[in-house]
Amino acid sequence: MRKRALGNTGVEVTELALGTWGLSGDGYGAVVAAEVDRVIDAALSHGIELFDTADVYAKGAIETKLGERIPKGKGFVVTKIGTDLAAQPIRKRFDPSFLEESLDRSAERLKRPLDIVLLHNPTQAALEKAECVGFMREQKNIGKMRLWGVSAGSADVARTAIEQGAEVVELAYNLTLPGDLHAIAGEASQRGTGILARSVLAYGLLAGHWTQDREFYPGDHRADRWTREELRIRVSQLEGLREVASKYVLTLRAAALRFALANDLVSSAVLGPRSVAQLEQLIREAGSEPPYLRDTMLVELSAKLEAAGIKL
Repeated sequence: MRKRALGNTGVEVTELALGTWGLSGDGYGAVVAAEVDRVIDAALSHGIELFDTADVYAKGAIETKLGERIPKGKGFVVTKIGTDLAAQPIRKRFDPSFLEESLDRSAERLKRPLDIVLLHNPTQAALEKAECVGFMREQKNIGKMRLWGVSAGSADVARTAIEQGAEVVELAYNLTLPGDLHAIAGEASQRGTGILARSVLAYGLLAGHWTQDREFYPGDHRADRWTREELRIRVSQLEGLREVASKYVLTLRAAALRFALANDLVSSAVLGPRSVAQLEQLIREAGSEPPYLRDTMLVELSAKLEAAGIKL
């Protein structure tokens, strides 16, 4: 498993990371507990050393699971804080008192010093207020975490995070949503910000198996994420991409994963498998070394993205 620098933090991470939202049962429905163990163990056996989670995944149970299965002194865990599950309705909270309690609970569950802690989808206004930013800096300075950053839901939030000194930014980056990372590439490169690319398969869309009338089961977040018309448009956009991909790689899924890895700004691509079979398939299709995609393929993909109305 190859490693990349996490910006200019001095930390190196594996270029593939195991994301655990899918394993939590929160977003796609229940997962057998034994399979969760097997996926984490398989990731470790394949050399993956970066694990992405959040304090709210399965109400903290995924942090506990990672604390149990990752050997002490091995790997890095990215966790995210800033969601109050006890509130009715559930809400975001970035006040220092809540964040401090969250940090302590995460450290207890993970049973390890906190490696990388991200504010979990804050608004631009929350970051500009700077209260939470000052808190995170202070906690790093006193040794409660190694690195701090922001899991951003938009380019504007990511840009503000970088301006506020975030060492790591995580954001969605894939063939159907390349624009956010491209928009902040200059700032991230100049500041040396570590970039974690999530949603590299666009919640499964870029696996390339869906029809325009795809149905989702209850408990699957995708049932509410897109309207029927939005899903139809997204599936139709894949035809041109699939045409290009078939000339260079075996599957659209491989092209999507390698698209993320082909961007030198990306420190690690966060995978979201829900089984060992899915994990091993993704690792095979990621390729073993650069160049992950030929320059000619990237040019052709860019043309198809523009033709499909996808903002670059």
